[in-house]
Amino acid sequence: MPQIKSQIKRVKITAAENDRNVAKRSRVKNIIKKYNALIDAKEITAAEELLKEVVGVIESAYLDGIYKRNTASRKVSELSKKLSALKKAQ
Repeated sequence: MPQIKSQIKRVKITAAENDRNVAKRSRVKNIIKKYNALIDAKEITAAEELLKEVVGVIESAYLDGIYKRNTASRKVSELSKKLSALKKAQ
């Protein structure tokens, strides 16, 4: 543990930021799981509605610095591709 007062504060701040980032990353993962469950259940209309929310959560995580641009873009692309494939199969 650090002995300097400013470093003690820094450790606390870093821990709080880490907790916040873990929570945001977890939120993205959970909403993607919900979306994938809808895709597996072949509920197109519900999946379309949830896709808008999923994209918003991923973009929010990108803007907060949780994900890099390409990672966020890749996640959105994969989810959109799954929905498109499901629509074509119907």
